[in-house]
Amino acid sequence: MDLTEGGQVPDGENGDVDSLRHRNVQPESQSESKDDNATVRGDVVQMERNVGLISGISIIVGTIIGSGIFISPKGVLRDTGSVGLSLVVWAASGLIALLGALSYSELGTLIRLSGGEYAYIRIALGNIPAFLYSWTSVIVIKTSSMSIITLTFANYVESLFAMCGHPDIPIKIVAAVALLTVGIVNSWSTKLAAQVQIVFTAGKLIALTIIIIGGIVKLAQGNTSVVAEGFKGSTESPSTIALAFYGALWAYDGWNNLNYVTEELESPSKNLPRANIIAVLLVTIVYVLTNISYLTVMTTQELLDSNAVAVTWGDRVLGVAAVIMPLSVMVSTFGATNGSAFTGGRVVYAAARDNNLPEILSYIQVKQLTPLPSMIFTIFISILMIIPGDIGSLIDFFSFTAWMFYGMTFLSLIVLRFKMKDAPRPYKVPIPIPIIMFLVSLYLVIAPIVEDPQIEFLYAFLFVLGGLVFYIPFVHFNLKIPGFDKLSEWTQLLLEVVPPPEL
Repeated sequence: MDLTEGGQVPDGENGDVDSLRHRNVQPESQSESKDDNATVRGDVVQMERNVGLISGISIIVGTIIGSGIFISPKGVLRDTGSVGLSLVVWAASGLIALLGALSYSELGTLIRLSGGEYAYIRIALGNIPAFLYSWTSVIVIKTSSMSIITLTFANYVESLFAMCGHPDIPIKIVAAVALLTVGIVNSWSTKLAAQVQIVFTAGKLIALTIIIIGGIVKLAQGNTSVVAEGFKGSTESPSTIALAFYGALWAYDGWNNLNYVTEELESPSKNLPRANIIAVLLVTIVYVLTNISYLTVMTTQELLDSNAVAVTWGDRVLGVAAVIMPLSVMVSTFGATNGSAFTGGRVVYAAARDNNLPEILSYIQVKQLTPLPSMIFTIFISILMIIPGDIGSLIDFFSFTAWMFYGMTFLSLIVLRFKMKDAPRPYKVPIPIPIIMFLVSLYLVIAPIVEDPQIEFLYAFLFVLGGLVFYIPFVHFNLKIPGFDKLSEWTQLLLEVVPPPEL
């Protein structure tokens, strides 16, 4: 049955396929009735370019600062073996993120399409690797990211309950409830999700500001013994250092997120590079100062033994006001989950719209104007990711697969220098930078496997290759699963969703 014809739904009719099949609506972010920044051109509702330099910086900074800075210091210190090397890894990770952002700035100003890696890989390397990226992003990258963040949220909820004298609570159940809550918010209203994001971003900034100021005070009081240890005990294992970079780079993840909304960015040729550079430099400074602050009040062993670093810091510095820290971190991580859900849901939506995932996942709820099927699917997979893994293994899982495709994206930039050599490039990064980033990506993928193979790496690799099992029959040959059309019709009726407008 064809469900993509244009038309209108008569008022009050939403109980049968015929009434739903003829309704072709734009998503909420493109609907004039839902967003004052939308414009109508004939029958098409199109978003204006309303993301400027300041808001672009805010998108990057707000996405980067999530749970990583509150959980990764422990892993980075453990893997590096010393205070000095751990701080070097944090600063070097900021430099890597900056070089990556510069490379993405050229890609975003050359190919002015939203979607980030998916768009660049598809144009440079073809649809198969682009499909594998979308498949891996949906099944592994975005969902493991959300799982990690919500597990961190649950850890801090447990810490808060312990401070109040209550018994331990099941962490994974709390994480699942948080994911369900975020899914409901994002399914109900895009505007509500955006408002929630603003409120919770303020919480994370308050938490980090308190930590940095507290660290400055402690340094002024002479608490420098731990920092003065320098590089004593540093590891010499390249693969172990790579694992340390995994933890730090996880905390920096999000440096590429402005490229997902290039089509809505004002003057992308100017604002994309500027926003990328300013935001990454700002976060690098904040992260290094935060880690120094942790080490002004805790010994290295105390930091390694802490399951909630920010809470331990608060106990030492804030005294009776220490309850501020778990509350602030909970706000921060919940807000980061909300932002990740919004992005992850849109990746599913975009891939399904391009027929690289089942079409039903691209459908839009007729009343709320949200991508309800894609959001449900994203939350469901994220909850499954919580069940088998802890935070550490999920970070390795995420970083391994993510850097495989980051490397492929840097390779795409090199390929496009030849494939689109005459295309105008408002911003052109020096060619050694994407080459260096491609080599860094290879190192981050290969070194840990050679030195210390882990089952998570095998799972990630199998997930990537597993995409071909679906691509060949269902995308290349366009085979139909018997009964799937009926299931799509039933889902469409149940959720009251319709196909998106054609591009």
